Amino acid sequence: MRALVKARVRLKDSEFSVNVHVSDRHLEMNGKNYELSQVSLDIPITGTVYGTLLNFQGSLEALKEQVHHPPYNQPPIGPVLYIKPRNTFSAFAKPIPLPAGVPELEIGASLGIVISKTATRVKKAQAMDYIEGFTIVNDISIPHESVYRPAVRFKARDGFCPIGPWVVTKDSILDPDCLGIRVYINGELRQENTTANLIRPISRLIEDVTDFMTLNAGDVLLVGVPENAPLAKANDHIRIEIDEIGYLENPIIPEEKLAMEGIS
Repeated sequence: MRALVKARVRLKDSEFSVNVHVSDRHLEMNGKNYELSQVSLDIPITGTVYGTLLNFQGSLEALKEQVHHPPYNQPPIGPVLYIKPRNTFSAFAKPIPLPAGVPELEIGASLGIVISKTATRVKKAQAMDYIEGFTIVNDISIPHESVYRPAVRFKARDGFCPIGPWVVTKDSILDPDCLGIRVYINGELRQENTTANLIRPISRLIEDVTDFMTLNAGDVLLVGVPENAPLAKANDHIRIEIDEIGYLENPIIPEEKLAMEGIS
């Protein structure tokens, strides 16, 4: 992991280009060094977040013969997409609400591709020209069985999509198709994978998605969540690391407690 990369951060309604030390808790802004605890990071993206299902080899293999029976009948022949709506968006260090009566949440660590300009029917060879950079997304879900048709009530709750802490420019990343992804819960490593295991690598995913829909500047396309997503409960601390990008941290707090304290 390289120590210093170029990134874009948002602080409330202001944006800055910064130098980011991805391996620790510091960033350089306006010629000064800051610890992340000294700045209030906002959500660094402005568009729609599109999730991708079954794009890690292990996630499709985990279904085994299920994909050959109803309601699936065959493995997917194209990207399986869904939307994380704006109400789900949350920033670095903000609490993830745990709904009443739900014992655990599924932690969905994903690399987010941030689109730089209108992308329609983009070919693989030009796909990188449509990327501003990359960020980290925690695609939170209430555990559920549906795969091809993700239920909104399980994936689109308020605060179920922490994003950040920044957008690292594409030129700062050596190879986005070979980035390690790790999930820590309370400091314990609970999941490890790599974008080298994607069924559709980044350029192919952009080509396949933009063949039938337009992506706009500011939109985020998730590459997918690795198999065996870990579960976390109330008061757990989640840290997602992606090589060359940094880390995204958020606590899980019962929504009743957040309501009582007036925290959002």
